[in-house]
Amino acid sequence: MSYVLVLVPSPNLTFTFESSDALKKLPIINTVDIARQLELAYSLSRNSLANISIASDPTTDNNRQNCLVKCTVTNVNNTRLILQVIINYLPCGRFDFCKIALFNKISESFNNDRDPFPIDLQYNDSTQSTVYIKRCKTSIYSIVKQFNLYNASIAELQDGLSKRYFTSVDLVKAYIARIDEVNLKGPELRAVIEISPTALDAAYATDILRQNGTILSSLHGIPILLKDNIATRPEDGMNTTAGSFALLGSITPDDATVVKKLRNAGAVILGKTSLSEWANFRSVNMTNGWSGRSGQATSAFYPHGDACGSSTGSGIASSIGLAAASLGTETDGSIVCPGSRSNLVGIKPTVGLTSRHLVIPISQNQDSVGPMCQSVADVAAILTIIAGRDNEDNFTLAQPDKVPDYSQYLNANGLRGARIGVLRKIFANSTFGGYPDYIISEFNKTIEEVFKKLGANITDPADLDTADEIATAEHEFIVLKYELKDGINQYLSQLKSIPSNTTTLQDLINFNIAHPDLELPPGRDNQNLFLEAQNTINLQDSTYTNALAIDFDLGRRRGIDATLKKYNLDALIAPTEGFTSSPPGIAGYPIITVPLGFLPNDTKVTTNENTASLKLPIWPAPNFPFGLSFIGTAYSEAKLIELAYSYEQATQHKRRGMPFEAAIPKTQLTDILCPK
Repeated sequence: MSYVLVLVPSPNLTFTFESSDALKKLPIINTVDIARQLELAYSLSRNSLANISIASDPTTDNNRQNCLVKCTVTNVNNTRLILQVIINYLPCGRFDFCKIALFNKISESFNNDRDPFPIDLQYNDSTQSTVYIKRCKTSIYSIVKQFNLYNASIAELQDGLSKRYFTSVDLVKAYIARIDEVNLKGPELRAVIEISPTALDAAYATDILRQNGTILSSLHGIPILLKDNIATRPEDGMNTTAGSFALLGSITPDDATVVKKLRNAGAVILGKTSLSEWANFRSVNMTNGWSGRSGQATSAFYPHGDACGSSTGSGIASSIGLAAASLGTETDGSIVCPGSRSNLVGIKPTVGLTSRHLVIPISQNQDSVGPMCQSVADVAAILTIIAGRDNEDNFTLAQPDKVPDYSQYLNANGLRGARIGVLRKIFANSTFGGYPDYIISEFNKTIEEVFKKLGANITDPADLDTADEIATAEHEFIVLKYELKDGINQYLSQLKSIPSNTTTLQDLINFNIAHPDLELPPGRDNQNLFLEAQNTINLQDSTYTNALAIDFDLGRRRGIDATLKKYNLDALIAPTEGFTSSPPGIAGYPIITVPLGFLPNDTKVTTNENTASLKLPIWPAPNFPFGLSFIGTAYSEAKLIELAYSYEQATQHKRRGMPFEAAIPKTQLTDILCPK
């Protein structure tokens, strides 16, 4: 049952209401929550309220004889005010609010009702304030119940926030509870490495801004998780470690630029996600999703499953609603592969579209920061915020002058007339790529049943002439090893403090050797890539410069750009698994993955004698999601988003499967509004 409570203060702007025969008919009001909501309503309001004090006598009995709420309001303009609060009594006896508003005239308080005072109860207290109580037509509880945090979109959450169905504080509390259910308990997914101790304060600040009429962007008040190689400012109290104990307690100079952009847009930084340690470039046999700090992160779609990497935790967290969205990073496959295996949309932007300043690096020519989300629309919203030039990252200075609003490219008819090329050879090759044939059969089916029916012009095959060279050449690894040493040494030099005294790549190698129990346990006891990187010379060495030139030639000039031009194409497509991420990886070009399907129940589970003892993640396995990737030339994100959105809307493949039951958190917003 819902009510509107209209308080008309007495001339001195002090009102008190307490138990009476009329008010006793209502459930007991939780006065602590009233205080919180009234503070939100009055703080920084445009009515220039100087202060509000709320005192409550918590003593009550079963007959509700002594429920007392006393409010004192001081208005610097000394004007008569009306406070309208829609109070909703929940099944548990608590209440919440549909709407809070301040009015200067009585008539405004019911501007959505034909009858200005359809009163059910009326009470005049000793201070001459008048209390009108009116039944509401809609219960906020029934509305909020419709929000499912498992897959709620950013737009849906923003709508709920704007209509005051819930607050950002409520959202943060709900997501923290969901993390608690499955992260280190139950299935122990280990997707989140730590939660920001300032997240609730940040959420409250966005609620205050919203109450004051300020909405910073489409991300205002939206909780987002960050991969643990993306730096956050010291005052947030979080670590930035790339999953390594070597950087535990280190002090960063500031937020990474992408984090600053999120904060400036009103997003709430909820915490850090786990990852393959050092973004999966410590050794060639590192398991996806393992780091010293987090342990082994595993998939939400199959128990102990391999969720790919290196943005493993970001993928897992976004896939089951541990936050509204996550940021990942990619050098070659680290967004799109875990995005694919977590039934998500993930985009690796053109290198230089998003700043890498204060992001722990592998490669200046291949690293990119991008969102991992439930939908193309969410990806577009976040990419619009985090893209742009940054004087701290010279690669961003080459991008076009203006960052587009990528949400403007959400065109459901985007595939009509689009020219799409199909990558075959090593890319749509399950044997070479090491994945089940079923993925190829679904890929071929979607070309016929979706792309062609939506009006796309298909060129099949549209192979890269350089495909075989990309698959067999070692030039990418040469570039990455040289750039890792240079980049890591530069990053470490920027830190204000490092308790472990690891100030160079060689120090990191030595730390791992000195702490094998933390960093080199059985099955993860290799750091050969670190060792090989340490043996490189510098970025002026001809071995490096020649390898980089070959990468650009294979990936750009004779690779993606040549193929797009040869066949007059808008984009290329291939299954996300396998080598698909390598051409855009070495080229520094964009790639976006969207859900394509789920492996069938008869998929053979691959394990070995060490799987259980070493807790090695499992893949392939039944119910694992897989994706389809769109690839384009530099700064073609708008076109790729348009194509991916059109495909997503036509197929809705992500709805065909679900995580295993224990991996789905049960906490919803109604549990926060009405605790059991």
